Amino acid sequence: MSGAAVATAVTTGQVLARRRNYARHYGGFILPAAVVIVAVILFPWLFTLYMSAHDWKVGGGHSFVGFGNYAKLFTDERFLWSVVRTLYFTSLAVVFPMILGVAAALCFQKKFPLRGLARTVFILPMMATPVAVALVWTMMFHPQLGVLNWLLSTVGLPPSLWVYESSTVIPTLVIVEVWHWTPLVMLIVLGGLASLPQDPYEAAKIDGATSWQAFRHITLPLLMPFIVVALIIRTIDALKAFDTIYVITQGGPGTSSETINIFLYLQGFAYYNMGYASAVVVVFFTLIVALAMVLLWTRARAKDAM
Repeated sequence: MSGAAVATAVTTGQVLARRRNYARHYGGFILPAAVVIVAVILFPWLFTLYMSAHDWKVGGGHSFVGFGNYAKLFTDERFLWSVVRTLYFTSLAVVFPMILGVAAALCFQKKFPLRGLARTVFILPMMATPVAVALVWTMMFHPQLGVLNWLLSTVGLPPSLWVYESSTVIPTLVIVEVWHWTPLVMLIVLGGLASLPQDPYEAAKIDGATSWQAFRHITLPLLMPFIVVALIIRTIDALKAFDTIYVITQGGPGTSSETINIFLYLQGFAYYNMGYASAVVVVFFTLIVALAMVLLWTRARAKDAM
């Protein structure tokens, strides 16, 4: 055996011995975290999968149905409409906060008197809990006593039924989401603006570029990774929206605002169909993971393009 081969074998043996020594001495520190992960994350998911394969009633027996609950889901018109409403709500609740948040970040980046106070006031909605926000907006949406219809009357516009009308309930709920979460998008984008280099702007100014050209060809491309991060957070958060919708409408009027989360809650805790509700959880989780993977791929592409 050559000297190089002997040295390689000795080095490999030392590495293996070091790993065994590490596992023997430090494995005890890892064990509590591993137990917590299994108990808090892995076991609930495995049990959810188990329940989704059964016709499981709270307070009653359960029987194995295999993929029966999943097959029922894709023929359940109420569930399919809840998916449509979720996508509709999510698309509106993502697009408008993204546009307004980027615009607000560009405004707050500029220096003007009382800028710090204006920033503080702008992010205040984000500090409130969703339930408190929902209760306040519920009073404002009241057809007779709400302040919003009073404001409409002062400018000569007819009153609206807001969340009490099937055709306007989803857009009205989106108004609450936009007011509540636009500040989050603004903060993310504002942080990105603060980290941008100034050299490209100085070169563009020397070349005679306008403000729009500088934004279009410098600011927007450099800011895209931050915008995509805000997009990912906002999309997942909008998909999971439950508190605001449930407190304001409980899925009504009728089922006009019944998103997947409301449908899931009703199946599990109103109708006690835990097996069917577990199947909804699995399908919904798969949808969120697939969408998150697409958004993360988009973010990677945006970083590569820089």
